[in-house]
Amino acid sequence: MLNFKPASKKWLIAGLIMVFLAVALVGCGNQDADILEDEGQQSAEPVTLLVSAAASLTDAMADIEKAYQEEHQNVSFDFNLASSGSLQQQIEQGAPADVFISAAKGKMDALDEKDLIVKETRKDIVRNTLVLVVAKDNDIIKRFEDLEKAQKIAMGEPESVPAGKYASEALTSLNLLDKVKSKLVYASNVRQVLAYVESGDAEAGLVYQTDANISDKVKVAAVADESLHSPLVYPVAVVKDSKNQEEAKAFVDFLSSDKAAAVFEKHGFTMVK
Repeated sequence: MLNFKPASKKWLIAGLIMVFLAVALVGCGNQDADILEDEGQQSAEPVTLLVSAAASLTDAMADIEKAYQEEHQNVSFDFNLASSGSLQQQIEQGAPADVFISAAKGKMDALDEKDLIVKETRKDIVRNTLVLVVAKDNDIIKRFEDLEKAQKIAMGEPESVPAGKYASEALTSLNLLDKVKSKLVYASNVRQVLAYVESGDAEAGLVYQTDANISDKVKVAAVADESLHSPLVYPVAVVKDSKNQEEAKAFVDFLSSDKAAAVFEKHGFTMVK
């Protein structure tokens, strides 16, 4: 049996206490580190994405925002909704934007040619349909050929509004453009075309099916066959000058997901396969 002097026992006990405290502190430190790590994973830095999107996406984007934030609570959105041509020009002139969603390939092509988008992020996400709408009580215009009976016909400005470009192509294919040209009233975006018909300022208008779906004041008189105009697809891409490249790319990827597809299809779009 070992014999300890009183002084030796005192120092031994003190040493054991110090060891115990050191082990306890290390354990607490590791626990605190785990907590901090978990908190870091749950609370990423807040980011606001500036999304320039075609006016026809207005309602869909409101629901896309909600769906995306269910999984990315740190991301908020600032939507700039206008005609694709106007948005293209804004980006070309240096206006801030993280993501551009166009209602026509041509507007995206223009930015691509000037190296203003991140090429590898570009993709086509949805399709739409061009339709002829009239007031609910209008029984005179039932097909495109009946546009010759109208006094005023609303459509987007072909140079800046994709819906106007598709409308012009369709009317040309139907040999109607020259016959109704004097009756055309041009709008700055497709939602304004819809408003003209709703208010009675125009007897008919050419809009997207998705726009017609949101109005209880108009009805679809005719649907333009796809062969009458160029492909009606919506491309998306990250803007090259975006200060939130990774977050913007993640959002663009989300737009092709099943969750986003459910939102787009609810609003009348069809997904590009």
